Amino acid sequence: MDKTDVIGRESLTLELKLAAAGLPESIWETYSAFANTCGGLILLGVRENDDRSIEKVGLPFAREVMEEFLEKVNDPQVVSVNLLGEDDVRIITEGNVDTIQIRVPRAPRRQKPVYIGGDPFTGTYVRSGECDLRCERQDVLEMLRNQDQDGRLPES
Repeated sequence: MDKTDVIGRESLTLELKLAAAGLPESIWETYSAFANTCGGLILLGVRENDDRSIEKVGLPFAREVMEEFLEKVNDPQVVSVNLLGEDDVRIITEGNVDTIQIRVPRAPRRQKPVYIGGDPFTGTYVRSGECDLRCERQDVLEMLRNQDQDGRLPES
């Protein structure tokens, strides 16, 4: 196991997930939060220790975890929009340790809110420090208003 603090600590733009049991369900909250805030980097197969050092523990089935992520990010029942380009998800191999790096860009105004689970009012998150926070109804409505330059809600 490789211990390093070169990567940094969990923050507004960095999320570390151990992913020892496969693709963590909480990844979608982080995806939504990064997309709705300022973008960020999700690292799978990495953990932050109590002393705030970073440890790359790796993923024994990194290819399968990455394929599951790529399948689900394209499923509108999981997440409202796939913002990722072809180079935004990749396996990083250092020595015999595989980790996955997912670079989530900030969503353009017209694509916000990015939400999970099919309902923007229950599945929209933003990032605050190192936490993913569920948005209140008024915050989601504001994102919807901001989709149009004149600030009107989209017609139903």
